[in-house]
Amino acid sequence: MKKITLLLFLLGYVNLHAQNTCGTALAIGAGQYTVPFIDGTGVPSQTCVPGSPSLGTAFEWYSYTPTGNFSVTVSTDLPASNGRDTRIHVYKGSCGAITCVTGDDDSGNGSTSVASFSAFQGNTYYIVFDNKWDAIGFDFSLTEQPYIAPLISFTVQPQSLAGFSYKNCVVDMNGDYLDDIVAVGNNQMRILYQSANGTYTGTTFPLSGVSHLPSWSIAAGDLDKNGYNDLIFGGGNGATFVKSNADGSAYIAQSFSQYIFCQRTNFIDFNNDGHLDIFVCHDVNPNVIFINDGNNNLTYRQGGLGDHLQGGNYGSIWVDYDNDGDSDLFIAKCRGGNISASINELHRNDGNGVFTNVSAQAGLADPIQTWSSAWGDFDNDGDMDVFVGASSNTNGMHKLMRNNGDGTFTDITSTTGIPALTSLGQENVAHDFNNDGYIDIFGPGNTILFNNGNMTFTKQALGGISNGPIGDLNNDGFLDIHNGDNIYLNTPNANKWLKLSLKGIQSNANGIGARVEIYGPWGKQIRDVRSGDGFRNMSSLNVHFGLGNAVKADLVVIKWPSGIVDTYTNVNQNQHLVVVEGNTLSTTDHNKEQFAIYPNPSRDFIKIQFSDPSVIASKAIFYDVTGRISLSTTIDADVIDVRSLSQGTYILNIESSTGEKLSTKFIKN
Repeated sequence: MKKITLLLFLLGYVNLHAQNTCGTALAIGAGQYTVPFIDGTGVPSQTCVPGSPSLGTAFEWYSYTPTGNFSVTVSTDLPASNGRDTRIHVYKGSCGAITCVTGDDDSGNGSTSVASFSAFQGNTYYIVFDNKWDAIGFDFSLTEQPYIAPLISFTVQPQSLAGFSYKNCVVDMNGDYLDDIVAVGNNQMRILYQSANGTYTGTTFPLSGVSHLPSWSIAAGDLDKNGYNDLIFGGGNGATFVKSNADGSAYIAQSFSQYIFCQRTNFIDFNNDGHLDIFVCHDVNPNVIFINDGNNNLTYRQGGLGDHLQGGNYGSIWVDYDNDGDSDLFIAKCRGGNISASINELHRNDGNGVFTNVSAQAGLADPIQTWSSAWGDFDNDGDMDVFVGASSNTNGMHKLMRNNGDGTFTDITSTTGIPALTSLGQENVAHDFNNDGYIDIFGPGNTILFNNGNMTFTKQALGGISNGPIGDLNNDGFLDIHNGDNIYLNTPNANKWLKLSLKGIQSNANGIGARVEIYGPWGKQIRDVRSGDGFRNMSSLNVHFGLGNAVKADLVVIKWPSGIVDTYTNVNQNQHLVVVEGNTLSTTDHNKEQFAIYPNPSRDFIKIQFSDPSVIASKAIFYDVTGRISLSTTIDADVIDVRSLSQGTYILNIESSTGEKLSTKFIKN
């Protein structure tokens, strides 16, 4: 047994050396301790640190048995630990049968660690430090605060994803609009397909030609409009595009030859031509866009959006911050030393592929070191606010910037409760986890900041549940979390919900870039459809709203990237709607001032009449209500032959000789 020395007892400061195995773990309580070095041989059964698949080779063990119920924080972020690179693992159970509670690496200042969890009387918890990065001694503290019952809770559901290193994608992959799970390994990809009852069936797909695995990020979108989502892998040396075949039964990988130190990747219709493009943050050079020509060809283009020669581009997110109907770009920057490459950037979309850097005038040109930002309308006033999460406190801590509605933002952090979040981290996302109608923030330290509805937030640590891709993983209307080999299922409360899946026709297939608004007792809630938020994960493309105790949404408005606006009235609670672009339930035809078709309904032929006589129609495409093409034909003398169509309701998409696209509803008799 190692010698244990008690120091500075009168000051309540204890210098102890923990034991080497679980069975000989040293019992501790609230206080401050010193670990002289790490050299233990007792190996835990698993790592509890998010994103760190491997343990170190030496360990030190402490045991903690609370005398009551407490909210506990273990921290190495102390003066005597300055310069130490520590990792914390927290387990519970008995030796030989321990399970992870939480863990942390680098949430404290520098490379120190902070882990918080709920500790209950009668349980024993094991606090373990390993030498993954550093075996030199350090101080740590254990503090107890009164236990506060969580606002939400989760249950764990293990999944079989062994052998797949990258498990950070939740998105529909088979066209049924249910959230599936995608995991990637060397030369293979595994998809866990969700059934309507929340169970999963797994299929493994071989992948050849993958030079760049998603070691930094992954994103999804239907690039060729075939009804099945494709993927982009962001690796340390370049990007790989993974394309679905026509029925989603196989995938073909294309690794691009250009060097890109990829960070965040996104699918976005950059030039608003109805076809998704791919955006990639470049860590050390100007950013990259792959332009889609609509015929499955991607053209590499570098520069034009974030061109600092030193890079520093980490977390890109596409958001309509100025409510003008197109997606703007915010880039979370991460460079030390307060150099110009660390200044966050906001690029305003001026249309036609033209963007203007408005960071300074918007008030978002901040040197805070950040890997990602969480955008949402936190005060339900109809515009997007932003939580900028710090990965280091060198240039300042987390900030909440309120959108003033005039293109500028105001720092309101001090009044929001956010300063209580002292952990640092990389992943920051905005979702309504308790379905109360107000967007919450899932940020550093395995912590959710619950929105109180008045622009203040209540912090809840989730213990061992780390930030990962978000989706409805058991089809119950509540948002769940996937991380590693586990699904963390959100325990439902009495609040109601509404979920929408978008099917673009004139717009891109996923409706990425669309704005969805709902109106009810809460006033107005808004969401933007995004591919890729946070830093590395791909979360659901479904649009999720909490309704609180409301039994319906009075009005649902979908503003598509094409400019088409669809409206739905009196939409009932607790349902999942698939919305096809142009299939509006309103009585107003959005294109009635530009063209008309007659007769409608019709059995054999229809005539097109434009308000502008100079416009010539060249092509007509009829989509059924599921979004499938039923007829594609050229137009002769403004007349369309519809005799081959079956009876039913269709969306007619008209393309003019100048490339203009218009749509309306058509009924075939």
